[in-house]
Parts: sequence; C-alpha cells; structure tokens
Amino acid sequence: MGVGVGGQASVVVSRVASYLGRTLRREWHGIVVDPVRQLMRRGLSGLFLAFLAAFGVIFFHDIAQHPVGAEAVWQLGGVKADLPLWLALLRTPVSLYVPALDLPVWAGITQLFLAFALAELTLGRARTLVVAYATTLAGTLTVRLMIALGPGWWGLGLPAECGKVLDTGPSAAVVGLFTYLAVVRRAPIVFMLTGGSMVWESIAIPNLAGREHLIAVGAAIVLGLLHGRRRPLDLPVPRIERAGRSTSRRVRRFSRASVQLSRVRSEEN
Repeated sequence: MGVGVGGQASVVVSRVASYLGRTLRREWHGIVVDPVRQLMRRGLSGLFLAFLAAFGVIFFHDIAQHPVGAEAVWQLGGVKADLPLWLALLRTPVSLYVPALDLPVWAGITQLFLAFALAELTLGRARTLVVAYATTLAGTLTVRLMIALGPGWWGLGLPAECGKVLDTGPSAAVVGLFTYLAVVRRAPIVFMLTGGSMVWESIAIPNLAGREHLIAVGAAIVLGLLHGRRRPLDLPVPRIERAGRSTSRRVRRFSRASVQLSRVRSEEN
C-alpha cells in the first residue's frame, strides 16, 4: 500500500515538474527571447515608450520637489475623484507620469521601464499605449462609481472622503501591461509574479490604490482575452497547409502539361 501511494506521488511530482518545465520554457521564449530579438532588430528605438515613461516620472518627480513646480504638476496631471469628469479625463494621460507623493519613486522605475519595454517590443507602441491608458482609466472611472455608491453595497462602495485622495502614478498601467502580456502570451508564472502578487497585496492591504490595481488587472484580462479571440486570424498558414497547396499547384501544372503534350501528339498524327 505504501509503495502504491509512493508511486502515485512520484507520478504526480513528475507530471508537475514536466508541466513547470514546459511552461517555463514557453514563457522564456515568449517573454524574454522574442522581445530580445525585436530589440536586436529595432535597436533602441524599440524602447522609446520605456525611456519616455521612466524619464517622464523622474522629470515630474523632480519638479514636484519645489512649491511652484508642485502646483504646475497638479494643474497638469493631478487627478482626484472629486474633480469634474471632463477635467479628470483631460489630466489622466499626464497623471501616468506623476508619481504618488507617499511612495518611493525610484523603487518603481525598474518595473515601469521593464513593463513598457516588454510591451512595446511585444505588442507595438500603439497597443501598449492603448492598454496602459485603458487599464488606468478603468481604475479611475470605477473608483468614481464606487464613491458615488457610498459606503456599503457589500464592500463595493467607498466613502466620499476617498474622493480627495490624489490618484496619480503609473502603477495601474504597469500592472495592466504585465497582466495583458501574461494573458496574450499564456504565461501563468509571469501573471503570478506580477498581476497575481498585486491582487494579493491589494487584498492584504485594502486601500484606494489597491482597488484600482484590482480593476486594472481585471480590465487587462478582458482585453487580453479579446485579443486572443482575434489571434487565430493573424496566425501564419501552417506548414502542412502550405505543403498541401504547393502539391496541388504542382498537380495542376502537371495536368496542364499532359493535356498540351496530348494535343501536340494528336496534331502530329
């Protein structure tokens, strides 16, 4: 009995190890090898958004250290839930580069650069910007809805005081990009290390930023699944299908040549 249980356990362990090995190999190629190849092909121009995001955060952080600069940063990218909706939407793109004042800016620069770099090399600039802005905007608008609901609603609502909390920073965009990449590249380990860890942190330390991160993860998953439904249209033609088409073309050519040869022989006779 003990031998049977031990044998079953070893089979389970071997299957889990085999699955992890295949997953790690697939994610290594999808998340590391392919972007590096794109970087070698495109050069530093493939990191334009990553450099722009990193330097933008550093620039606004330095300006905000002075009273006049802090006021300018607030007028350009300061977002709160109690602002008029049109003004919040107008400031949201700049708010991505305005770091939260209570968080160490330098700790997130590496994650910010890596997220935008991988996304730009994998998805392209346009889709990277769309995903970053959409996930950030989803968090901002959903928090406004939660505040409008008020306390209660099975924990979904928020008190009106949350509307005065400064809602800036690229963290929602970063977690959204990592989550989107994990979904479209089918990388569960990357998701657990990025979006999954952010979900756990948001549950363990519930606050306004945590809720926005949860919403950003959810929005990125939806966008990634929608992208996955369109993905088969973009896939290259399989080798077998290409080989079949090539063979059929050769058969047609041979048939036409045979017909022509038969006509020539009949005319000679």
